[in-house]
Amino acid sequence: MNVLIGDIGNTLTKLCLVAIKTHKIKKVIYFKSNSIISKRSLNKNLKKIIKDKDTNKIALFSSVVPRYQLILNKFLKKFYKIKLKEIKEKNIKKIVKINLKNKNQVGSDRIANSVGAYKKYKTNCIILDFGTATTFDVVTKDGIYNGGIIAPGVDLSIKSLTNSADRIPFFSITKQKKIIGKNTIEALRSGFYWGYSGLINNIILKIEKETKKKFKIIFTGGYAELFKTSIKKPFTIDKNITISGIIEIFKENKKYLI
Repeated sequence: MNVLIGDIGNTLTKLCLVAIKTHKIKKVIYFKSNSIISKRSLNKNLKKIIKDKDTNKIALFSSVVPRYQLILNKFLKKFYKIKLKEIKEKNIKKIVKINLKNKNQVGSDRIANSVGAYKKYKTNCIILDFGTATTFDVVTKDGIYNGGIIAPGVDLSIKSLTNSADRIPFFSITKQKKIIGKNTIEALRSGFYWGYSGLINNIILKIEKETKKKFKIIFTGGYAELFKTSIKKPFTIDKNITISGIIEIFKENKKYLI
């Protein structure tokens, strides 16, 4: 028996088929989240991962886009008799304690990241997720989520700049050895590469100074590999930290989900 586990982000959605007994990931697919609104695209993608009836009748997801979550839930119910549950639903036991006044403001992906880091690394962690937004989340070795920082995402910033300035061409961010660009593209790439490097280094430093703690730094998301040589602190790249967190939540809540 397998269970469908997934993460619905603003830009990308990730679906995983996970073995219920071993909790091992058996299959993974990615697709653009906005394709969820197309029944044809959704059907095509789900057929890639749900191939038999040996799938649990409850799926567990993190989602930051309620509209997409609702559409996917209706589709799964109608064609697969599977009900989608979101990790922030009340009957899902929390593994980390959320140390915030308004817990509902924390995105499900950030909760999943924190759970994944806490259970896997057993130490104070900063999880830096390069998604639509660039987020930093702070979780302690005692399993307390203490909040985080949200900055503009790399792709979102590039798109905003190129759409707003007529003479700025579209470009992709790449590693830059020199700070001073010799043409427009080099200048743009340098600004984004070294600008984000400075942002990352500075925020990590300020978190450690404010908390008076040392942290394991975990990078995830699309640009996790890009800043390998420009970040001053040692860090670990863990592309599956969000899914790992959802799997941990599933393990703790099997009696509600099977």
